Amino acid sequence: MDVNVNFGNVAKNYAQWRNDLPDELLESLKIRGINFSNVRVADLGSGTGVWSRVLFNEGAKVVGVEPSEELIEEALNIDKRERMNIDYVNRYSENTTLESNNFDYVTVLRAWHWFDREATLKEVKRILRENGGTLLVMDSGFISKSKIIKDTLQIIKNHMPNGELKSAGSKAHSKQFINNFPIEWFQEWKENQFDLIDTYKFEYEVSFRNDEWCGRVGSLSWLSSFTENKRVEILEEIRTHLIKVFGDIDHKIQHGCYVAILKLL
Repeated sequence: MDVNVNFGNVAKNYAQWRNDLPDELLESLKIRGINFSNVRVADLGSGTGVWSRVLFNEGAKVVGVEPSEELIEEALNIDKRERMNIDYVNRYSENTTLESNNFDYVTVLRAWHWFDREATLKEVKRILRENGGTLLVMDSGFISKSKIIKDTLQIIKNHMPNGELKSAGSKAHSKQFINNFPIEWFQEWKENQFDLIDTYKFEYEVSFRNDEWCGRVGSLSWLSSFTENKRVEILEEIRTHLIKVFGDIDHKIQHGCYVAILKLL
């Protein structure tokens, strides 16, 4: 796990503004024969429990694995309000302490690029049940090249110590991608006895008001490296810019969702 990024610093923003998963994600998995009813699932990098709650609602026996105490606290608060009873383990994906050979699925949403991948693959192989356990690696994020995206990223970039915005986690070192997954991941999966069953992508749209967009931006990994006062300053600069340039309008932001389905041989 990349310990240089601390999402706990932006936990409240993450809880409120990283819950925009499209219904198409679950439906796309069902079409491909994946059913979470009455199966055991370990959700690695579970964050504030967005995907864990989807699994719970589908009837899965799910445990979220998350290294940030602050994110787990936010997840538990949401679960309580929604009357869900989901277990969370405050551990890294490389050493979950979960029981061996016990899970039908291991899922990872928006987090694989933060992991020590080799160590995590060994751990996934340990906790997945033998003969057919499934690993789902999923990612999503905005892909729009609209002015609001360009302006927002430029403002953040202006505040970065080196004036650069690198891709998240290990993606910063990758040159080629398939469905937004670095090509080296596919080789790593193969070398660790994971057979790629399918990989696919689809697009969806999320609408934001100015304050909502600032909330979403406040959950980004780039912002987690700043002090709280500095984050407030940056977000206020973005908010002021949005009002000046766009006025009070809805911003329709195109997003992409990417999925890899892998079976343990």
